[in-house]
Amino acid sequence: MGNRGVLHDSTKTIRRSWQLKRWILCVTEFKHRKRTIMTPGRYTELFFLDEATGLAAGHRPCAECQRQRFLEFRDAWLAGNPQLAGGKAPTAIEIDEQLHAERLNAGGEQMQFEAALDGLPDGVLVTLDAEPDRAFLVWREELFAWSPSGYRHRRPRPTGTMVSVITPLSTVTAIRAGYVPAIHKSVSG
Repeated sequence: MGNRGVLHDSTKTIRRSWQLKRWILCVTEFKHRKRTIMTPGRYTELFFLDEATGLAAGHRPCAECQRQRFLEFRDAWLAGNPQLAGGKAPTAIEIDEQLHAERLNAGGEQMQFEAALDGLPDGVLVTLDAEPDRAFLVWREELFAWSPSGYRHRRPRPTGTMVSVITPLSTVTAIRAGYVPAIHKSVSG
């Protein structure tokens, strides 16, 4: 589950795409807390297929309900991005600031960057020139077409191909440095 702040109004109509720079990934069950979806004045619950999807959207693991995952992400983020963290373990706020700079352009659209598919780690999402409107999960030697209900249309991972990377660059480098995103069960099926 994701959180970007209060995005809806009292009629449960979405009024904005984000409110805060802190875009986090939370677990759906934590300390027996119960939430009513889209409670007026409370953060808007966003639901992702899996952690890889949430990371591609520019979120990071929550430092409260996913403390261990956050620490793993922070450590990998530092290892992959030492120039951004000044050589010390970054705070959640420092990671959020960097992710915010990487996720949206001036027009509010999701930023992407070009990279060689051969050099990308497992767990990032990309688009291909031939299918720019479809996201693919890079996983092992294959690409899996993303859908809201699971990954579909498994295909071999081509070599020598340039792709548009959806996952923010500092997250890609954290994954490359050892962070392994949780992947929906449809990848193994």
